[in-house]
Amino acid sequence: MNRIGIFAKVDRPEAREVVPRLVEWLIARGRQVLLEKETAGLVEQAPSAVRKADLPAQVDLIIVLGGDGTLLSMARLVGELAVPILGVNLGGLGFLTATTQEDLFPALDALFRGEMLVEERMMLAAQVTRGQDRLTGYVALNDVVITKSAMSRIITLAVSVEGQFATGYRADGLIVSTPTGSTAYSLSAGGPIVYPTMDAVVLTPICSHTLTNRPIVLPANLPIEITLLTGEQEVMLTLDGQVGLALEQGDIVEVRQASPRIRLVRDPRRHFFSVLRTKLKWGER
Repeated sequence: MNRIGIFAKVDRPEAREVVPRLVEWLIARGRQVLLEKETAGLVEQAPSAVRKADLPAQVDLIIVLGGDGTLLSMARLVGELAVPILGVNLGGLGFLTATTQEDLFPALDALFRGEMLVEERMMLAAQVTRGQDRLTGYVALNDVVITKSAMSRIITLAVSVEGQFATGYRADGLIVSTPTGSTAYSLSAGGPIVYPTMDAVVLTPICSHTLTNRPIVLPANLPIEITLLTGEQEVMLTLDGQVGLALEQGDIVEVRQASPRIRLVRDPRRHFFSVLRTKLKWGER
């Protein structure tokens, strides 16, 4: 790993301190450093800078400094390039950005010595069909969510799995989550925690009008179709809580396992269960 890309949440005060130190540290060790353009503004006499969308194609490793949202926005750009991402937490909960600021340089030393793990995580691909038209496709690392606006009444959805009708929902919305996203919005809505390296999909209704509608875990290879039956209401499709599209009555949202997989760098000493105990106080009374 010789070419290192850096992308930071620039409005975090910690980034102004960490990014210049990181650039200096990497250059001192003979690494080529490439900064995302806004991140480059944090460094005097910054090395080369490129647009965020162009960063993954030009580096061997991306260091993301911020929170989980910062990492999610980069993960969707990596796609088929399979560039590993090291997420560094600058505050907040941080399931994906599990490396702390204090651990950053020891973690990089360990990575360059070949002592870190690179985990592969599945992603979701979503496609919206409106009448005869197939709209732009999307990918998501955490979740694909269909939800009503704040002032709308509950919405009605029909869900088919592998071409067969599965169930209908009358609810505030529906979360289709990866195992990585099972500790995000899905967990808040009552969904299960799923081990992050599994290939599975979780369907979690949001405030279902029918109490018998419970979350369900499905094999990742089964295609899912969600049809919006509700009209005259504001309904949104969102990807990782960051990219959105307004849906119309009759729209079909097709969700399936995406072909690209995201590769996340992890300290082998920091197991998923230790993260649960730290972040969620899991198992404490």
